[in-house]
Amino acid sequence: MLGPVILAASRSDKMRRFVSAAPGTKQVVARFIAGETVDQVIPIVQDAVAKGLEVTLDVVGEDITTREQACAARDAYLELIEHLKDLDLGTKAEMSIKLSMFGQALEGGHELALANVRPVVEAAAAIGTTVTLDAEDHTTLDSMFAIHEELRKDFPQTGCVIQAYLFRTEADARRLAASGSRVRLVKGAYKEPAEVAYQQKAETDKAYVRILRILMEGDGYPMIGSHDPRLISIAQELARQAGRKLDEYEFQMLYGIRGEEHLRLAAEGHRMRVYTAYGTDWYGYFMRRLAEKPANLLFFARSILTKG
Repeated sequence: MLGPVILAASRSDKMRRFVSAAPGTKQVVARFIAGETVDQVIPIVQDAVAKGLEVTLDVVGEDITTREQACAARDAYLELIEHLKDLDLGTKAEMSIKLSMFGQALEGGHELALANVRPVVEAAAAIGTTVTLDAEDHTTLDSMFAIHEELRKDFPQTGCVIQAYLFRTEADARRLAASGSRVRLVKGAYKEPAEVAYQQKAETDKAYVRILRILMEGDGYPMIGSHDPRLISIAQELARQAGRKLDEYEFQMLYGIRGEEHLRLAAEGHRMRVYTAYGTDWYGYFMRRLAEKPANLLFFARSILTKG
């Protein structure tokens, strides 16, 4: 049950300072974070595409406390799009955005986040790609879905993320599984109370399959966000039962996790997209990766002991 403890630590300034200063941190962070700058991440994008993979790029950073920071986050994505423009990758390189980074939690945050994300979505569309809105904790989701609906009026290719561990998600999936929609299904990586979310992995896995069936049988475009071999096999079978072709859904996995599986799925003809995070404000993202899998935490602890 280390996961909830680690997730709680992801919000602790004291733990942030400790982890950032630990001698083995840099080595482990590099496993999950592709670089600190856009210039460092672009060669990684090009290499992935050359191997038959696709990417979704996330500029990490969530703890926004001022409007100036929110605008800076918007500008970081606009800079990324400028770098992608000349590569002519189209949807092989899309972007994932957390609205908290765009000011969602500030006063007037819903309107601020919408105002900040719209120019990014517009710029992405101008170079032939798109944006997916990441799901965060359950208190932010009504705002995220409302912004998603608003953006889709002009940019229907805008995607969103739903989380299997939340009780509400089956209903959300039914609403979203419509023609033209793009929906990424993940298990969920935030510390949520028992009133709104399953607390046991087995229950979350069962919910994941139920929700994935809804998406596969719907008219939208499912994006399967999982590293679980069993769920990947189930997804392939559900796609077959629904009569979906290989280009009518895709798999998504995190940079630094199961890299050989990325290549295997791509070699089989599947669309395989690598969620690739970069930037300097990596702490929250990094801690959620540790919480998701005990082996990641052991790898981190071993690195600290080795370097200490």
